[in-house]
Amino acid sequence: MTNDVILQVQDLQTHFFTRTGVVKAVDGINFELKRGETLGIVGESGSGKSMTAWSILGMVPHPGRIVGGAINYLGENLLEKSRGEMRDIRGSGICMVMQDPLTSLNPVFTVGDQLVETLRLEYDEPKRSLRQRAVDLLANVRIPAAEERLANFPHQMSGGMRQRVVGAISIARAPNLLIADEPTTSLDATIQLQYLRLLKDIQAETGAAIIFITHDFGIVARMCDRVAVMYAGRIVEQSDVEDMFDSPAHPYTEALLQSVPDLDTDVDTLPSIEGQPPSLDALPEGCSFAPRCPHAWERCLEYPDEFTVAPGHTSRCWRSE
Repeated sequence: MTNDVILQVQDLQTHFFTRTGVVKAVDGINFELKRGETLGIVGESGSGKSMTAWSILGMVPHPGRIVGGAINYLGENLLEKSRGEMRDIRGSGICMVMQDPLTSLNPVFTVGDQLVETLRLEYDEPKRSLRQRAVDLLANVRIPAAEERLANFPHQMSGGMRQRVVGAISIARAPNLLIADEPTTSLDATIQLQYLRLLKDIQAETGAAIIFITHDFGIVARMCDRVAVMYAGRIVEQSDVEDMFDSPAHPYTEALLQSVPDLDTDVDTLPSIEGQPPSLDALPEGCSFAPRCPHAWERCLEYPDEFTVAPGHTSRCWRSE
């Protein structure tokens, strides 16, 4: 792993052991992320995007566990770290911005209390100094009247402001890897654009790498350098963003892109992907997408290898052989 690679995920497998069987939420994925780079992870709900993030953080909920692979962060395998070592890494080295800020902000503490508590982990300074740092952080994420806002509880803020507060907490300890799990879902279009610009500004100032989990290809086009498409717990295609839009190689990627509205085309009904994603505890034989794929043939009863379509562009489809 070169010096500019922050994260390298190798054959990661995260399974849930339930009464009905083994749910393969993440089933052997590979990717790497360099300093200052943004990787988008896209796919339908249940494809394994968020569970990939939770696996990196070492916070897989019960009854799940990581059963194989490696997560190399700055050259060290996180799967070999103790709980205490992972607590030290979370927040200081790797931080996550949740989809809903109300799930990550404590409703009974003020915004100022929560920011100061985070800053205290990083800086051995008097409370007045930490409070000033908190004000500066809120100002950095474009919250007006930052000093007055320290006294607000989360419910006293709009959704956009709460999301900015979560962003401020995320960068408080200057992490070098930021995981954003659909952080703009609850925001209106104007606030969403401002928030995306904010993340880009943070990245430009700190050099942090970002994993952006989303189902929105518009956000991918605006935010990401590379993109990985997940389906049924696996990465089925991976490339830089321009190649993905210009020359998608996997039928699932093609279908997702066709489902995006085109303002230059007048259509009565947007194309959709027929059927539903498979249950992860009862995956079909061979390619998981084959039951929904218009190009499926006999060879699809065998799960495809990963083929190189172009430099840096891979696809798991027999059509790419």
